[in-house]
Amino acid sequence: MTEQTIIVTNRAGIHARPSAILVQKTKNFKSNIYMEKNNDRINAKSIMGIITLGASYGTELRIIADGEDEKDAVDTIVRLFESKFEEE
Repeated sequence: MTEQTIIVTNRAGIHARPSAILVQKTKNFKSNIYMEKNNDRINAKSIMGIITLGASYGTELRIIADGEDEKDAVDTIVRLFESKFEEE
């Protein structure tokens, strides 16, 4: 299992567009991928799960992946967050 904590830094938070990008990227991995906010854990391959997390600017999220390509999965998601989903 690979985990990393990130902070949402794009001003609009994780709304529909970033959620769709996350799902597009996570579907390419065989690992199970989750995102956690506080005690809420969602499947990062589910757009509705991501949206219902309500991750606004400054929210701390934990990215968790478990499977054969878990490290690449976490690294890819972290890069998306670091690039602010290319919105800014």
